[in-house]
Amino acid sequence: MSARQYRIVLVTCGSIAEARRIGRNVVEKRLAACANLVPGVESIYAWKGKVERAPEVLVLIKTPAKRLRELEREVKRAHSYDVPEFIVLPIIAGSPNYLAWLQENTPPANKS
Repeated sequence: MSARQYRIVLVTCGSIAEARRIGRNVVEKRLAACANLVPGVESIYAWKGKVERAPEVLVLIKTPAKRLRELEREVKRAHSYDVPEFIVLPIIAGSPNYLAWLQENTPPANKS
């Protein structure tokens, strides 16, 4: 197994409750092995011609590259934002034990 087959996905949420709901949902559906919630993020961003500022919760989601489409659909379905953040970063290395755990907890999608 190669670390390069896994990704970290960044998603910001407007509340800890929403971040928890999305994180739990994607792990329960086995689209991700883990979702880390980082509260206390302050975001400054352009929206509809204005510069906005808002408190947010960053969710770091660990998933196989092959599950990204399903994961993105689920995040968009469950998210309250019109345009939710969904940024994908490659994992280039990791401990063999952690990578094995990722693999074990994110089986391939069932093709029915």
